Formats: sequence, C-alpha cells, structure tokens
Amino acid sequence: MWGGRFSASPNALMQAINVSISFDKRLAAQDIAGSQAHAAMLAKTGVISSGDAAEIQRGLSEIAAEMEAGTFPFRDEFEDIHMNVEARLRELIGPVAGRLHTARSRNDQVALDFRLWVREACDRSAAQLEALQGALIAKAEAHADTLMPGFTHLQPAQPVTFGHHLMAYVEMFGRDASRFRDARARMNECPLGAAALAGSPFPIDREMTARALGFDRPTANSLDSVSARDFALEGLSAASIAATHLSRLAEEIVIWMTPQFGFIKLSDAFTTGSSIMPQKKNPDAAELIRAKVGRILGSLTSLTVVMKGLPLAYSKDMQEDKVPTFEAFDALELSLLAMTGMVADLEPNVERMAAAAGAGFSTATDLADWLVRELDLPFRDAHHVTGAAVKRAEQLGVDLSDLPLAELQALNQGIGEDVFKVLTPAASSASRVSYGGTAPDQVRSQIKRWKDTLR
Repeated sequence: MWGGRFSASPNALMQAINVSISFDKRLAAQDIAGSQAHAAMLAKTGVISSGDAAEIQRGLSEIAAEMEAGTFPFRDEFEDIHMNVEARLRELIGPVAGRLHTARSRNDQVALDFRLWVREACDRSAAQLEALQGALIAKAEAHADTLMPGFTHLQPAQPVTFGHHLMAYVEMFGRDASRFRDARARMNECPLGAAALAGSPFPIDREMTARALGFDRPTANSLDSVSARDFALEGLSAASIAATHLSRLAEEIVIWMTPQFGFIKLSDAFTTGSSIMPQKKNPDAAELIRAKVGRILGSLTSLTVVMKGLPLAYSKDMQEDKVPTFEAFDALELSLLAMTGMVADLEPNVERMAAAAGAGFSTATDLADWLVRELDLPFRDAHHVTGAAVKRAEQLGVDLSDLPLAELQALNQGIGEDVFKVLTPAASSASRVSYGGTAPDQVRSQIKRWKDTLR
C-alpha cells in the first residue's frame, strides 16, 4: 500500500502491533456502504467514469455477498478492513479498483465506518431500552396495588406499591434511551470527503454522500472530521449511565431474592445452582449484569485516556478506539436483553411484601401528616409528637397502628379514634395522590402516559 516510499517490509513486531483486522472486520458492512456511496458520488461528479463506477459497484456487491456467506478471505497482511476490501476488490475487478480511493483517505474512511457503527449501536440500545421499559410497565400494571416497603438508606421508610417502584426504573431507562437518541442526533454528520485531514481538490459532492448514508449533513471542518471521537465517547457515556441503572435494578433483584427479604421469585430460566450446595438457587444473571458496568465504564475511561492528549488531526493511537467501544456495547446489549427477560420472569411474593410494608413504623409520617391536617399542628411539632409515639410503641413492642389510643392521647389530647384510619400501609399508599406519587391511581396514570409515549 505504501511500497513506493518504503524499500523494506515492516518488522514482524511492527506488523503485529499495527494490524487491526482481527477486530475492525466488524466494520465490514459499514465500510462497503461507505465505498458504495463514495463510488456513486465520484461517478456523478465526473471524477471517475460511469463504467469504472459500475465495475466497482459490482465488485463491492460481490464482496458483500462473500461476507454474508462467511467466505470472505480476511488477511492480516492487509492490516485493516479498508485494505482487505480494497485488495479483494482488485482481485475481483482488476486495476480499476484503485480508482475507488480517489478523493478519500483511510482517515475519513475509518471515521465514517466507526461513526456509522456507533450510530447503529445507539439505535439498538435505545430500542432495547424501550423493550425493557415495556416489560417493566407490564409488570407494574399487574401490581399497581401491590404493597411493599419503600426504603431510604435500605431502611423501611414509607409504604409504596411494587408498580410504583418498577415505574421508577421506567423513568430512568427512558432517560437512558433519550441520551442515546440525543447522541445519535449530534453524531449524524458525515466525515467522508475530509480525506486525510485537509479536504480534497476533486469536485466531490459531500452532501450527496451524506444523504446516501443517512446523515443530516457533512461535517464542517476536515481536521475535526478525521480526529473527533467524541461521538464514541458520548455513546459510551450513555452506555455507562444505562449500565449503572441496570446495576441498581440487578442489585435489588439480588436482595429481593434472599430468604431474608423473600420479595420475589425467579424461575429456573434466570437462576443457577451450586456445585456443592443442592439447596441453592442463585440470581447469577442479575449478578453478572451488576458486574457489567465495570466493563462498560472501563471502556469509557479507556477511550477517554486514549484521546486526552492527541494533537490534531489523526494519530495511530485512535486505532485503540474500537475494541473498548465494541466490548461496551456488546456487554450493554446482553445486559439489556437479560434484564428484560428477568423482569418478565420474576413474580413478587405479594403477601411477604405486604407484611413488610408495615414494618419499621413505616406509617409514622402519616401520623405526622394527620396531626398537621386535623389538629393544625406545625409540622415540626407533629414530627416531635410522632417520634415520641414511635418510641413508646417500640417500648411496648407493638406497631404504631396497635398503640393504644390512651398512649397517643398522652402525647396530644386532640388525637381521636379516627387517627387509626391513616396508620395502615394501604391507607398510607392510597393517600399519596400528588403527581408522581405512589397512590395506585397515580401509578396507573403514569403507566398510561408511558404506554402512549412508547406506542
């Protein structure tokens, strides 16, 4: 490829460190699509003849068929996907293949291929997140009234519903999907035609190739076109945040599966056993999802470190952009699919959740709110009275709802029998009617909103 300048072959170690076909062959479809668009543009602008363009297109179609059939001869000697395709094209159609590289460089070629791949990965991730949201919504709708404890600091706080809890993740994953869509919109500019770094002296039509490849426009600066990888960094950032949300849900599944909680059951489809302890049923899928965030966040860190000190324009360091990006999106895709399956599979233990919903004096805030509403106490005073009531209930070994009325009236004479109506978990949950609250009607309202949005 550069024999005119060099008189000797590279050292074997140079060849080993330089070759990238083992991983960048994943860009094959994108490389061929870019070449097809480029050849069509070169013919339209008269840079190459229509006959040569037709031969090039025929050869590229044959290469695409070989790749589809798994018979394409990938060879290390040609270093990367671009030169493998070009070398094979020459074998198929002869010297006219050399005209394809007119008015482009491997620099804008790889920038194009990688941008196309990341764009497709963002589209897949957004779609997979929406599928996960659908699974969560279906489960939430079935359990909009199912009581469970809400936690802060992993301590019982206030009763909520299982549907409300699941819908919190619908919101998170909705933001994740929007981040991928936002990233896609920003990266949807075509670098092809920037050539090595300075543009091309040929009368190319960059608008034409941009349109042909589904971009909104061509990139506006040739130096930036070949040296930017922030589109990948942004995709990896969105992936890292999504993986963090997956990890949080996975952690809850692990906790809920323990006998100490016993909130949910998973079938054999998403659990494994032990080689020595026959009683074990382990939520390994959730644990592995929880771990994937390390790989994905590591990929973001890896590419950030690669890019942080590079001068404009292209440097060979940027060959290290693909492996971490491929690995991160592979891990995210597997995690999203597995989590979607687990959510559909899991079944809550309704009775166990309901019993736990009232534990830990979880309706204490309802007592404080009642004192404010019914007796017009300032909230801080009501908070003090309620704290004293909890302390007394703890001393007597009873729940707040079982504390004798006389004990409550010893703290405030105005407390009447009707206070007990607000001290059950069901009453507590049903009372949270503010927008976005855990009241079942509010939960169903949010489910409808999301169904409409995703539809």
